Amino acid sequence: MNGPEIRVEVAPALHLFVPAARRTGATPLTTDGVSTLGHVIESLGVPLTEVGALVVDGREVPVSHVPRAGETVSVRPVQRPQRVPGAPLRFLLDVHLGTLARRLRLLGVDTAYESTDIGDAALAARSAAQKRVMLSRDRGLLRRRELFAGAFVYSTRPDDQLHDVLDRFAPDLHPWTRCTACNGLMKDATKDEVADQLEHGTQRTYDVFAQCTDCGRVYWKGAHHEQLEAVVERALSMRAQGD
Repeated sequence: MNGPEIRVEVAPALHLFVPAARRTGATPLTTDGVSTLGHVIESLGVPLTEVGALVVDGREVPVSHVPRAGETVSVRPVQRPQRVPGAPLRFLLDVHLGTLARRLRLLGVDTAYESTDIGDAALAARSAAQKRVMLSRDRGLLRRRELFAGAFVYSTRPDDQLHDVLDRFAPDLHPWTRCTACNGLMKDATKDEVADQLEHGTQRTYDVFAQCTDCGRVYWKGAHHEQLEAVVERALSMRAQGD
């Protein structure tokens, strides 16, 4: 770039996206004089999905603003809870976020998940077609213009990932209502209705069952139920504190 020089200040919450030299207040940046501010910010490494407001010399501007010489730009993070207009809140997760997908489904959050790598273009197209918020750690994917909406997943730890998504979007929680395998809705089932899917020991030990209305998978309070219950309790406690 060889044009007007501006100064850019990136909020601390977004520092992981930019080089260390740009984490200390407003730093100079030479632009080309024609690119939009949105393009300039993305060229620094910050996905626009993570930008809540762009403030130039004290006034908020759209991403289409073309920076002029001497302007000071403040790049702020999204406000929480983030509202996503245009469709019911639901998510799409890429191949790397399987545990997060299962936990969101456990909490009754409508969550689609691709267990294979179908490519960024296909994921973005599905996000747009189904009006789902794309959750990913892939910055390139989040820069695709065809996305309905998107959000960067900041942590690699499933506990932190879930906490972040719940804090950022505040989805309605309906635990135990979705299949963790396929996202279908659950229904109560009698032992007789699901007997052909149960091993003898399970039939003898358990009496309460649920079944997915889509894939037919059967659930009961087995060996891992306490771990799942803990995930649900933490999420509900977090919601209660937020309210």
